[in-house]
Amino acid sequence: MRYFLGWLILGILGFTLLTACNHHTPQNISSLPKQPTTECRMVKHTMGETCVPIHPQRVVTLSSCTLGNVLALGVKPIGTTNEVYVEGQSLTSINGDTEGIKLLGLSQPNLEATLLLKPDLIIGVDWFKPIYPLLSKIAPTVLGEIDYINWQRHLSFVAESLGKKDVEKALWERYYQRIEQLKKALENRYQGKKVSFVTFGSNQIYIDSKNSFPGSIISAALLQRPSAQNIDAIYGSFPISLEELKKADGDILFVTTFAKTGNEFLAKKQQEPLWKTLKAVEENHVYYVDFMAWSGTNMLATDVVIDDLFKYLVNAP
Repeated sequence: MRYFLGWLILGILGFTLLTACNHHTPQNISSLPKQPTTECRMVKHTMGETCVPIHPQRVVTLSSCTLGNVLALGVKPIGTTNEVYVEGQSLTSINGDTEGIKLLGLSQPNLEATLLLKPDLIIGVDWFKPIYPLLSKIAPTVLGEIDYINWQRHLSFVAESLGKKDVEKALWERYYQRIEQLKKALENRYQGKKVSFVTFGSNQIYIDSKNSFPGSIISAALLQRPSAQNIDAIYGSFPISLEELKKADGDILFVTTFAKTGNEFLAKKQQEPLWKTLKAVEENHVYYVDFMAWSGTNMLATDVVIDDLFKYLVNAP
């Protein structure tokens, strides 16, 4: 009997210890990084290949161009960076529902805030390469190539990352349909006329060439550019001095400014005699448009540029 009771006590103690170990195991597992449990597919990007969720639900975008494309493809991200943000205005100041999207930073994302959002996919552009190792620890991260003159490529990359190639095809069909509608509405009204586009920064004037984002839309509508702008530039734009302001002239002049400092710089230059001698200024054909849209390099921004061309070139007196 004594022998039997001894084994019984040892058995009870063993069961108690086993139960205690099992009770504490979930806490240890929960403290480790969670492994993806959903199906995924491989996406090639500038940092290699990454397996991304087939149907991502919590997307974070890095850069306003990525944000615009994600919104255009019908996905609302939970967080984003935005290179230009004016307090009190909308997140992007371009069409699209941005309410509820958390601003994670301007040029760089706040990594802690990004982690707290628990994204299942991060999509960005290749200038975030230095922090890619950190981003990829938060969630599957893909970075696409982006520049001012190859904006179409980034839309295709974002569509591939989200599994939205069918939606991308529909977006392109709609884009070309709108361009055809614009060309038909313009008819021959601006034959021989030159359309100029310039940006005023904090202390510099920039001209957009024909291969820039807005330049590609203007060219698609068969509108002509001044000779100084009818070129392909490496970055889609180039700076000019005040003495070269004639290069900004045209029959039609679209002007945009970069934030508050750009507005102040423009106001100062408008007092210069050279500004007042511009043909577009003399004939009152200067139109002020939104910087974030005309430099948007995304499909969502194309609608704003085309709307402005309708507004000022078709519907204006």
